[in-house]
Amino acid sequence: MRTPDVFIKGLGTFVPDPVPIEEAVAQGDYPAVEVELHELAGAAVAGRTPAPEMALRAAQQAYKRCGHRPEDTAVLLYADSWHQGPDGWQPQYYLQRHLVGDEVLSVEVRQGCNGMFAALQLGAGYLRGRPAPADGGPATAALLVASDNFGTPMMNRWSMGPGYVAGDAASAVLLTTEPSFAQLLAVGSVAVSEAEQMHRGDEPLFPPGPTVGRPLDFRARNAEFKRAALADGTGTGALVKVHGMTLALVERTLSEAGIAMADVTRVAYMNYSREIVEQRCMAALGLPMEKSTWEFGRTVGHLGASDQIVSLDHLVETGELGAGDHLLMLGVGPGVTLSCAVVRIRDIAPWCG
Repeated sequence: MRTPDVFIKGLGTFVPDPVPIEEAVAQGDYPAVEVELHELAGAAVAGRTPAPEMALRAAQQAYKRCGHRPEDTAVLLYADSWHQGPDGWQPQYYLQRHLVGDEVLSVEVRQGCNGMFAALQLGAGYLRGRPAPADGGPATAALLVASDNFGTPMMNRWSMGPGYVAGDAASAVLLTTEPSFAQLLAVGSVAVSEAEQMHRGDEPLFPPGPTVGRPLDFRARNAEFKRAALADGTGTGALVKVHGMTLALVERTLSEAGIAMADVTRVAYMNYSREIVEQRCMAALGLPMEKSTWEFGRTVGHLGASDQIVSLDHLVETGELGAGDHLLMLGVGPGVTLSCAVVRIRDIAPWCG
């Protein structure tokens, strides 16, 4: 999906202080043998701060940084991958009540770790379908947020899945059709649905796990998926397909963005272990690890749907991305979904000047 007429006007994040991996080892929550194996440094932990409150703070920062008025918002897309509050309640209306007002379409996006990519696609499409502001008025924005607090009894953040630990965070993006410091050149997603059991394992579809107090354990589900694949003769075929479709998606997205791999300055992938980031992403793309955001990501953990946006914010704030640079964002989520986006930095962000 080509989106050269869509821009990033504001960014906001809420990332609590990380707990060092050594502390998790001392508490018996993380295996000491995996410290050297995966080279993860810690995970951001929000304590009892609710995910919707984290999302509100990230969104408030995004508006404040760029000077955009919350009332000039056309749509609110709230991405999450873990429980947000009371069952039957939807978190996007918390932000509607406390920030953007009641004249805004607000939607929860349930796309797992790729929720922000889905929000980018939906938000860009929504803005492009709206009429231009009359009489030179301000362009409306799409507010995209993602937020998760994994510190609940049914989740052990230190053993969430193979090669990663779960960190708490929220991120916010203000999209607009008004030229700004960053340009969303292209964004897209595909699915390898034959691998959907990878995140389901052998669990029954009903009753849903949380309703009977069953913890989430992606390690166990992944192992169950592999056993089933070997038993039915499909082997690793689905995983091979995931790899091939990832490369095809990146090639297509770069083409839609009008750039080549050589033009990519940095890559924001999932905040996973070094070997996963290197093998599944950087080496596959033919790029050195120095272009990845792994050194930053290893300090905060896998932040649900916020990995890539928090990394973008970090690169912008630290000056590691400047005018003319391109960021390739790549994600993997349950589905299995594969998502990719290209962002061009046009100028220094207003809050960094």
